[in-house]
Amino acid sequence: MDEQEEIPHLLPARMLNEYHYCPRLFYLEWVQSRFEDNDDTIEGRFHHRRVDKEKGAAPLPEEGQLLRAQSVLLSSDGLGLIARVDVLEADGGLVVPIDVKRGHPPDIPERAWDPERVQLCVQGLLLREAGYRCEAGVLYFAGARRRVDVVFDEALIARTLESVEDARQVAARDVAPPPLLDSPKCPRCSLVGICLPDEVNTLTERQQLPPRRIIAKDRDARPLYVQEQGARVGVNQGRIVVRKNKEELASRRLIDVSQVCLVGNVQMTTQAFRQLFAREIPVCFFSFGGWFSGMAEGLPSKNVDLRRRQVVVAGQGGLDVAREFVAGKIANGRTLLRRNARDDVSETVARLREHQREARAAISVASLLGIEGSAARAYFAAFDRMLAPAADDAAERFDFNGRNRRPPRDPVNALLSFVYALLVKDLTAIAFAVGFDPYLGFYHRPRFGRPALALDLAEEFRHLVGDSVVLQVINNGEVKGSDFTIRAGGVALSKEGRKAVIEAYERRMDIELTHPVFGYKATYRRLLELQTRILAAYVLGEVPEYVALTTR
Repeated sequence: MDEQEEIPHLLPARMLNEYHYCPRLFYLEWVQSRFEDNDDTIEGRFHHRRVDKEKGAAPLPEEGQLLRAQSVLLSSDGLGLIARVDVLEADGGLVVPIDVKRGHPPDIPERAWDPERVQLCVQGLLLREAGYRCEAGVLYFAGARRRVDVVFDEALIARTLESVEDARQVAARDVAPPPLLDSPKCPRCSLVGICLPDEVNTLTERQQLPPRRIIAKDRDARPLYVQEQGARVGVNQGRIVVRKNKEELASRRLIDVSQVCLVGNVQMTTQAFRQLFAREIPVCFFSFGGWFSGMAEGLPSKNVDLRRRQVVVAGQGGLDVAREFVAGKIANGRTLLRRNARDDVSETVARLREHQREARAAISVASLLGIEGSAARAYFAAFDRMLAPAADDAAERFDFNGRNRRPPRDPVNALLSFVYALLVKDLTAIAFAVGFDPYLGFYHRPRFGRPALALDLAEEFRHLVGDSVVLQVINNGEVKGSDFTIRAGGVALSKEGRKAVIEAYERRMDIELTHPVFGYKATYRRLLELQTRILAAYVLGEVPEYVALTTR
């Protein structure tokens, strides 16, 4: 099939605006259907709230007289364009399209930027195609309450039609156009956290300047954990409300919640699920023992191209990126031991350094598994040297003699399993939001229902986040022997113990770290998403390699 035949026949005028502003933004929004709000887009919708309502008659010229109409949809198969006109006004025998914009007109001779002028010209061309007489349009800047006239002269029309053809050629490509270089447009773009312009340009060696710290700041929203058995989660007037036996236990604004995590036997209403799905807030399910057992989301990302390429990379073995996951994990384990060990671990550190070199040179995923296993045994053999000695009977409870699980047989392993479950939960939600299939990995095999890709991404963060939290809660006395229950040889955290660990985990996620490649600081919470998006750029062929996040 011809590539041009796969492109939708009608190009929206708004997408032509985006193409003129930035071809990569156009590709991400139209071809890959990716979008993110920021203050500007929200303000723009606010200014459109009235004109988005269809109002007034808009008869064709031969059917009657048009006076004034709002939200008029126009299209033309001949031009291959479609647009929704905010306002149509009659001026004598002419019709005038009015496009509402936020902000103020720029201080340039045209009093409007090219993207806005081209978008308005599309509306004029569609009106002419429908039989109306249309020679000019108006840009109304709501912030300044000013109208700017735009004449549809031959030069603007030629530029508009040329842009339509150029945009279609860009849309036919397999890979998005490269980001703009050091552009002042990027910091105000709502897709800057998806596009990653400076990061991609750095990894592809298109720029020598240090990357700007222009990724969006952390959202104010945080996960809501509900572990009161028998509780019921519902919604009421824009708030999530947790009740048990008609008693209100907690209430949070929906805008303050990034996830809802249900531990054990907690119920949720259908209305709550619908509200959360509409706001792209995932619901994560944990067993009473703390195992991450599932996630409910709304519709999957429209970025099907990423999932298609994910299948291709996974089918080819994914060895290059798998080596980076494991080498990054081993490097961070070395760092944690050097920083926290209470006696000499130089022999273990040297052994891990050698395993790191072996991982980068592995010739198969099978050999990589063996290298990772050897490194994990060496690391966990020295893990107890990072635990603070205790003066009471807690010392015996927090003895550590190696990694075990399913079920964990001692408190330290119970803590490790729980924080790893929290980490995988977050990365599953992030992978889903970015557009990946969380269950198709490159290193971990997609077996037994495991979120294999989330497990892949977790490798470089297990020591930096998970193990650090375990050391903190033990060494600072945030958990005690009484925070664990033992049944048939298996050890699990109590409700109070889980609460203490969750609080420590969320604090850790808010700690800032300097990225080793990009040089700016960001929280672990943001870096989880950043690394997932860098992996997406690698899978899509935008950057030559994936680079794991490591610390020194």
